[in-house]
Amino acid sequence: MDAHALRRQGWTISAIARHLGRDRKTIRAYLNGERVPGQRRQAPDAFVPFLPYCRQRLADDPHLWASTLFDEVTALGYQGAYSTFTRALRRYQVRPHCEPCHASTGRNVAVIAHPPGEEIQFDWLELPDAPEGWGVGEHAHLLVGALAHSGRWRAVLSESEDFPHLVQALDEVMRKLGGTTRRWRFDRMATVCYPSSGQMTAAFAAVAKYYGAGVDICPPRRGNRKGVVEKVNHSAAQRWWRTVPDGLTVVQAQSGVDKLAVRMDERRRRIDGVVTTVGELAAAEPLLDIPVRPYPAELEVERTVSPQSLVQFDGNFYSVPPGLPGAQVKVIHRLGEDDLRIATAGRAVIAQHHRAPRGAGQTVRDDGHVIALERAVLASFSDRAPCKNKVRKPLSAAALAEAERLRGHTAAGDPAERVVIDLSHYAAVADRLRSVPPPKKEENPE
Repeated sequence: MDAHALRRQGWTISAIARHLGRDRKTIRAYLNGERVPGQRRQAPDAFVPFLPYCRQRLADDPHLWASTLFDEVTALGYQGAYSTFTRALRRYQVRPHCEPCHASTGRNVAVIAHPPGEEIQFDWLELPDAPEGWGVGEHAHLLVGALAHSGRWRAVLSESEDFPHLVQALDEVMRKLGGTTRRWRFDRMATVCYPSSGQMTAAFAAVAKYYGAGVDICPPRRGNRKGVVEKVNHSAAQRWWRTVPDGLTVVQAQSGVDKLAVRMDERRRRIDGVVTTVGELAAAEPLLDIPVRPYPAELEVERTVSPQSLVQFDGNFYSVPPGLPGAQVKVIHRLGEDDLRIATAGRAVIAQHHRAPRGAGQTVRDDGHVIALERAVLASFSDRAPCKNKVRKPLSAAALAEAERLRGHTAAGDPAERVVIDLSHYAAVADRLRSVPPPKKEENPE
């Protein structure tokens, strides 16, 4: 505006440029209408000439890698960088949508309404690189349960993902949440349903009936149906699992994930214009009461007996009879009962104990096992002085006789290694050579 006003007053372009502190070419472009205030001049997009080719290639092969397509267009004369090329692919939406690969990307998404107290979403989270002291193999298993309405979640570490461990973790998660909802939602895990058909198994149907809840199975490749627990899995993996040190025990790790879950109850939510928190929403959800004892599934794990005749289970140690160090035994516990049994591989029960609280670090010993172990140790104990190691001990007569037997056995058993030196044959040959007359001279016939 100033340039046009000064021009109408008769100022030259050079005077206007000096007055406004701009280049003369810039002033001339604005005065001639070549530039418009508030609009930047866009450089020509180098990708546009190659757009039809890229559309055709990705229409033929929607899964073609962008790096492969970049190599092709570079050979055709494209001068841009790879990051600029991929940005142009996204800007022009060149790659077509593939429904099996991107179930919820590139199509309309509807928000699923979750009334209070209606649904809990459960999912296993496999955590790689578990500490060696946990004894769970390469992966640790975390069962996460999230209230679909409020977003409150709790999680339980488990040794395995089989049916008894699933029931045990399921019960503990619901007790941490304060009850159960009317419906449970799972993906197609084999311990809940048949993955091919989605029909619930009879064993898990009995579990759901015991707790008075219905079960909803997600369709195949529809993880967005349980998006609440999927987001919780991401938070637990990034905010807790990435920082778990090597020396941490399972009980300490469980305490860490519990603290994170409680801290995330402070997340803020806005409901009908009112600001609240996840914890306040969860406290208002009408959850159903659960039975006093968990579903009586039988938990069976394999353990190794220690040299102290102890077996580790759920953060405690239980005694077995002496004489079994290093043996493989099975710990059998029916959920809800106060006792556990320790059996051999053939399921012969060798010990039965009152189960200590999980993670208490207690050592539960049977008096009979203690007495038997003391007797076995004392019987093998000797009060003699230690043997002297700086003494001379030549070979005994029995050892020498055994050595001679071995030498004779070796000589008779391997003719190839037997060496016999006998000079009588050579002496007889020499005597015959001495008595042999000299050869006669041939006579000349002439």
